[in-house]
Amino acid sequence: MRNKILDCKRIVIKIGTSSLMLADGSVNYQTIDRLAYVLTVLRNQGKEIVLVSSGAIGVGLNHLNLPHRPKSIPEQQAVASVGQAELMNLYTRFFSHYNQIVGQILMTLDIVQFPESRRNAVNAFEQLLKMDIIPIVNENDAVSVEELDHLTKFGDNDRLSATVAEIISADLLIMLSDVPGFYDKNPTAHPDAVLFHTIHAVTSKEMALAGGNGSKFGTGGMATKLKAAKQILKNKQQMVLTQATDPTVLFDILAGKEIGTYFVREDK
Repeated sequence: MRNKILDCKRIVIKIGTSSLMLADGSVNYQTIDRLAYVLTVLRNQGKEIVLVSSGAIGVGLNHLNLPHRPKSIPEQQAVASVGQAELMNLYTRFFSHYNQIVGQILMTLDIVQFPESRRNAVNAFEQLLKMDIIPIVNENDAVSVEELDHLTKFGDNDRLSATVAEIISADLLIMLSDVPGFYDKNPTAHPDAVLFHTIHAVTSKEMALAGGNGSKFGTGGMATKLKAAKQILKNKQQMVLTQATDPTVLFDILAGKEIGTYFVREDK
């Protein structure tokens, strides 16, 4: 039993692109619907919920009927712009089935690096939560590009979710991914891979076990998730990494059950 999780009230939930898209490139409506249901129930239970959602590029590719992610940055920006609008449209529709209002917050790295814009972002989160609205956060990929002299990108939403958890002083970050947790080796290639149930520190040893990129739709891999966990532990916060196959797993996680990999400092 993970007793320290039981008292968590302010929770950031991050879901990756691969969890929102099916293998054929279409949108996984079932996951979005289940996610909307679970997060609404949690909010009705008094939890303060923030959702960090990837998916703008993936949804954009699907909406524009494009078979592959374009190579040029302007084309990617255009796909992200269309996809972000459609992604929020989907979230708004599915959350409305459960009478839950959502709001959108798009962020770039420079927002949290400058004190005034950082305060403005925190104020936006605080007011939305005060109004029982679930903020849905994504990187502003339509304008945030990683070029020379334009390093405003978080690079992946794993880092973004840890940063959001940091600036709003969240109690817990739950990272929903396409893997059940962090293993000592790649479980898809090694059936004898062992899941780490609890990790107290992310060191060079753990980083060496992580490798590879994310799916064809996303940018994250296990290495980025461990970097996010390292940021969380530095701020004396908690994080759970688990699979997004069934979002109702969030109920069990918040009930303290040992699901996925739990990152927590020993001195917390």
